[in-house]
Amino acid sequence: MGVEAGAQVARARALAVLRIRSRALAIALLPAAAAVILLAGGSTGHFVGPGWSVARVVVSVLALAVLLAAGVVALVVARARPAVSPTVAIAEEAAPDLYRLVRDLADRLDVPAPSAIALTPDCDSWLEDRTHPAHGPPAPRSADEIAGAGSGRHLHRRTATAPVLVIGSPFLWWMRVGELRAVLAPVVAGTGPSAQPDIAAARRFVRGLDAAVAASADRGRCPGLRLACAGIGWVARLMLRGCQVHASEMERGVAAAAAERAQAVDYGLRIVAQEQVGLAYAGWDRLLTRVALPAWRMGRWPSRLDAGVVAALTELSRRDRLAEGFASRLGERPACDLLEEPGTVDEATSLLAARLFHGGPAESGPDWSPVDWQEYPDEVVDRKWRTDAARLHRVLDTLGVRRAPDPSAPHSGGPAPDPTIHASASPTLARVLDHLTPADGVETAVGHPDAYGDPTLTRATGDRGREHDESFGHEGPSGYPGHEGPAGHPGDEDTPAPNPRSATLATHLGVEVAREEAAATPPAAGQKADTPPWDDGALPLFPLQPPRTDRELLTDHVTAMVCCAAMDTVGATPGLDWLDGPTLLVDGVRVADLAPRVLSLVEDGDAAPLRAWLVELGIRPEKPVRLG
Repeated sequence: MGVEAGAQVARARALAVLRIRSRALAIALLPAAAAVILLAGGSTGHFVGPGWSVARVVVSVLALAVLLAAGVVALVVARARPAVSPTVAIAEEAAPDLYRLVRDLADRLDVPAPSAIALTPDCDSWLEDRTHPAHGPPAPRSADEIAGAGSGRHLHRRTATAPVLVIGSPFLWWMRVGELRAVLAPVVAGTGPSAQPDIAAARRFVRGLDAAVAASADRGRCPGLRLACAGIGWVARLMLRGCQVHASEMERGVAAAAAERAQAVDYGLRIVAQEQVGLAYAGWDRLLTRVALPAWRMGRWPSRLDAGVVAALTELSRRDRLAEGFASRLGERPACDLLEEPGTVDEATSLLAARLFHGGPAESGPDWSPVDWQEYPDEVVDRKWRTDAARLHRVLDTLGVRRAPDPSAPHSGGPAPDPTIHASASPTLARVLDHLTPADGVETAVGHPDAYGDPTLTRATGDRGREHDESFGHEGPSGYPGHEGPAGHPGDEDTPAPNPRSATLATHLGVEVAREEAAATPPAAGQKADTPPWDDGALPLFPLQPPRTDRELLTDHVTAMVCCAAMDTVGATPGLDWLDGPTLLVDGVRVADLAPRVLSLVEDGDAAPLRAWLVELGIRPEKPVRLG
């Protein structure tokens, strides 16, 4: 395994973990040893008498019970399926150059090569042991792996316990070949300590305990045996707590040994590559939260997320002086050229990302279809804005908001305009502006019987705990043009809005959004025997953002209505900004000053800044708009 100091520490900690296993076995065998002594003493005439007879029976029964319980626990620990990261498996036939790069890297490091390669939609890379019998050979799964990916041919110097190399897919598209090799060097070097028998045995034991705890907590796997499951879980957790410190130090030693061994490989280039890792992470997070999330909520999943992160980071390099020089790297060979069909792999990882971060279906369907970046503005941005605008007007209809007569219109002695005519017949931006602008002397407080909507509807109604809210989290109502920064602060939900009409409308709007999401969310199905070893019912595994407040929802819906009015009256078009998501284009120029004007209307009831902006661009709020 080498003479690295970290390797020696890792092996010492692995032996400590194995000693805990040996002690547990010794404790389980102790009653049996006492029973053997008593039985042997009785047969030889040393332990005779009624008391010894009773002791032999009691101890023998206790020994059998302890052995039976220990056997059950050992069976569960050995057979429980350890958790496996959701990945897209890559066969050697699908990426011969990538396998060759990893093989050559393992030869330079003098370590066993990984048994297979898989991709994950995340900015990280690691080694993962998949030698458990429940995992089987690295074969394709229709749920999360690309067609044609299988076990493939064995890598050079493959061993029976060689782990799988998991690579973050954004790295392949953003990094150059040399940078990828430098980043993977310390990861591949970890196969050396992994092949050490003591470390491998300790890892299997810890993973088995962890899987046993998870299995005992799943009541569906053992109906009618809740007490037995509780006992198995207690024993597994007890041993896991005893191993915790030693297992953590063992992994630190393995990482230190791998880093020490990898220092001789592309050390200077690895320093530069680590800068690209941080940049890729920032671009990937921005792409998911600002660009992919709106599409996922519309039932569309971008099929080229990895290619999109390159566009996002290129745009960042154009805007940010700190990123200058990064775009010049694009002339070098990208690491995705190591794949035979980069587009197919990108599509597979994009679908997996939608499953992990949003909880989307495993396969495309009528309500879950891919979308290209060229179609994104029309298929996602335009549909989202018009859907939000339609929802806003439905809520206004529910609140009984009616079209008020125009006070400037002349009356020639005839009857006054009928104030009972609903504005829903002509959904206009003016209807929204008039409602959110308080009239002098007639403003009412939220909860008063004369207020809009149900007077019994309180803020508690809005605290509905939306699990799949249409949100961008604490970053404010992004996803709309001009929303560059935070729009809310912690505690805004408990602070009364200066505009009571906005508060009432926001609360009703939040309830409507929650109702639609509850109707659209299918019930979580249990895990089947042929599903991947991660819980489909718990999707999304990594939610991107927490729910927005009702006020942020109202801000986004009002912004959507303004964008629809701009598109239908002055010919504005929806666009895609790689860093900020959906954006409005007027005469081909991105609108960047809309957010503060909308916030002024929503929070203060002041429509003057927004009306002045509408007049400046020639947008007519009284004109009807087309809703989604």
